[in-house]
Amino acid sequence: METEMEMEDNKAPSPPPPMESDIAGEKRKREDDESSSAVLAAANNTAGAQHPMWKTSLCSFFRRRAASSADGCSHGDSCRYAHSEEELRPRPDGTWDPTSDRAKKLRKVAAEEVEEEVVTVDDKALDKCLVGLPRAWSKSPLTSKKGISYATAKKKKGMTVGFVTFENIEQLKNAIEVLTENQSGGKEIKIADANRRSHQKLHTEKPVSDNGVATENGTSVDVPPGETSAPEAAISNKKSVRDAVTPLAHMSYNDQLEHKKNSVAQILKRLTRNARKACPTGIPLPDWVFKSKEIGGLPCKLEGILESPVINGYRNKCEFSVGFSLEGKKTVGFMLGNFREGVTAVEEPVDCPNVSEISCKYALIFQDFLQSSSLPVWNRVDNCGFWRQFTVREGRCRAQPVAQNAETQISEVMLIVQVCSTGVDDALMKDEFDKLTVALQQGAATCSPPLPLTTIVVQDHKGISNAAPADCPLIPLLVPKVDQSEGTVDKTRIHDHIGNLRFSISPTAFFQVNTLAAERLYTLAGDWANLNSGTLLFDVCCGTGTIGLTLAHRVGMVVGIEMNESAVSDAERNALINGVSNCRFVCGKAEDVMGSLLTEYLGSPQQDIPVSEGAVSGTVKDEEVIDGSKNSGENLDSSMQKNDNGESQQLGDAPADSSSSAIDEIKGNSNDRVGNGLKGSHDEYNEVAGEDIHGEASLINESVDLKVSDCLEDRKTSDDGSSISNNDVTAATACQFEDIVAIVDPPRVGLHPTVIKALRTHPRIRRLVYISCNPDSLVANAIELCTPSSERQEKNKGNRGWRTMSSAGLARQRTKSMPNSEPFVPKRAMAVDLFPHTSHCEMVMLFER
Repeated sequence: METEMEMEDNKAPSPPPPMESDIAGEKRKREDDESSSAVLAAANNTAGAQHPMWKTSLCSFFRRRAASSADGCSHGDSCRYAHSEEELRPRPDGTWDPTSDRAKKLRKVAAEEVEEEVVTVDDKALDKCLVGLPRAWSKSPLTSKKGISYATAKKKKGMTVGFVTFENIEQLKNAIEVLTENQSGGKEIKIADANRRSHQKLHTEKPVSDNGVATENGTSVDVPPGETSAPEAAISNKKSVRDAVTPLAHMSYNDQLEHKKNSVAQILKRLTRNARKACPTGIPLPDWVFKSKEIGGLPCKLEGILESPVINGYRNKCEFSVGFSLEGKKTVGFMLGNFREGVTAVEEPVDCPNVSEISCKYALIFQDFLQSSSLPVWNRVDNCGFWRQFTVREGRCRAQPVAQNAETQISEVMLIVQVCSTGVDDALMKDEFDKLTVALQQGAATCSPPLPLTTIVVQDHKGISNAAPADCPLIPLLVPKVDQSEGTVDKTRIHDHIGNLRFSISPTAFFQVNTLAAERLYTLAGDWANLNSGTLLFDVCCGTGTIGLTLAHRVGMVVGIEMNESAVSDAERNALINGVSNCRFVCGKAEDVMGSLLTEYLGSPQQDIPVSEGAVSGTVKDEEVIDGSKNSGENLDSSMQKNDNGESQQLGDAPADSSSSAIDEIKGNSNDRVGNGLKGSHDEYNEVAGEDIHGEASLINESVDLKVSDCLEDRKTSDDGSSISNNDVTAATACQFEDIVAIVDPPRVGLHPTVIKALRTHPRIRRLVYISCNPDSLVANAIELCTPSSERQEKNKGNRGWRTMSSAGLARQRTKSMPNSEPFVPKRAMAVDLFPHTSHCEMVMLFER
């Protein structure tokens, strides 16, 4: 007992029991220590193999705000991004965050230490680029001021870059030495290797002879049989001319229609997507955008595709290129590809189903003539030569039962030969033209059956591209035999028919290439426009007046707008030939005259009242009025239009100051005048058209040409006062129409933004029918027409990225500056196949509001 008690006494006294607060404090301390250890371990692991990008980028809070700001990064020390330049680490590849000061300094140092490029001195690298040239220099100071010899040089004033091709290595070495030692105005001119263009890379370094075959030292070499020595031999195995011109010819026609319908549907869906993007903030999306989900994303119902009545040989206009084939032979046909891809080879159109046999035969006749011609063909690489392009335009007789072989209807042919007379002697050129005329006439006569030939025209174009301007000089070589007393009457034209109307076509005038399908196209456009006798129809980009004239009997008045002066002259002639008297054609760019014409006929967009007297007489470049109000047309109207009592019905007889009486007369009799006049004139013309085309019909055409010439002369010599009076009567007449419709048929680039703005902002235009040969441009224009506008429009700011924008992107930008106006709504859409065997088709779309 004692022993046990002693042992207990010897034990150390036990500590007092800990308080509850002390236990909680030690627990928090251990948790904090463990948390800190975990963070450090995670940081070490992150800096190690697990997270190689730890602290290699600056935190966005640090970049946007000061490092000491109170509202810093909410992650604190656990943030994987660096909060200072000192904390920033290099990336695994050795680079630094591009936004850091360290990376900026490194880039600056690297830019200052850029080593000069080593210039290649070689026989195969004699093309060099000169950088740092004075802007005022042309290519001549290289020789006069620097003493540099070269073969060719290109340098435009205002640019600091030039391109030089040397003849040999000695010239190249001398240029390098001179430019290295001597500076121009204290600035060094650097020389570097020039990168060839794609089409130049495909060509060998050897010269090319006139027949397109590579040569050695300028001497021709013989082409081995069955081989191609031309540079384009690389593409000979890729595709034929049939594949290049008619890529869908291998498909059945039903499959072609389905393929085009699907392509058009995909393009139309872009309108819906872009309309969503272009809609201003705070403005609800249009209803048609919401309803597009019900029809697969389309802006409106796509009602299918209208097929062409004729599938093969339907083109009435074929433009054949003149060049060299893969074997180096002078050839008239189609190119195998684009020039930008380096393709310049031309092959004969022997297997192209869209080209008529008549056009192919004429191309072969012209090709045979070129083999013996002393003048060279056009070289697309060097932009030199004489013979450039050969165009065949065909005119068909009056409508007959549709046959798959449309060539049986061809009655007139116009041949257009495009040349470049630069550096060619006039006497030699005239001699070649005489030989050409004889060759074409003899070739047409010896064919079985003989080919029709109406006129031959030469177009002298000196530009680089074959796309010649409308005012390019024309030289007639062969014209129909007419009375010599007619003098200056223009006979270089052919005629074609749409329905019961006969159209006169000049060499450069636009006319749909598929006549029979165009008739269906215009009928569809007229049906969708919902025309009536009280309609005022604006035919924008009217060409030769085909749309307006074919629909003139269904409306009260037609106003056509066209920039091509010869096409406007054709439209006037066509109206006279067919007895259409309710059309007016204005010559000028649509963007220049559209706004003033709308103001003249409909009043200003802010108020729906007629325009005052002579409001736009000075703004229209040139106008041609075919109605009873024009003094020059009174004689023709009096001879062709009579009322039920047999009396002449002339609006021009009314005094200029009694416009109200003229308006009352037209309101009561315009329908009878237009309907009876058209019916009677068409019946008279139908009787004539049934006779020989070279008989009485030609005499009628000659008299019409004389009347047109007189009309043009009277219009040029009329004084300003009479012009204002006539415009005043016309405008007062047009203001009586309550239904205003516009039909536009623009070129592939679409409508000009100014025209779109004029159509969009005028409230009286409630219906718009858009005919497009390029659905992409249709979508771009529709974005501006259908996107709601903001009450606060933005001014167009300079955007350097506009060159790389798509057409839809540019349209979205322009909608921001569109004045506040009621947008159009897409209602119906349909494709019309005017180009079988190709991927192209026409598109018709109806817009209403």
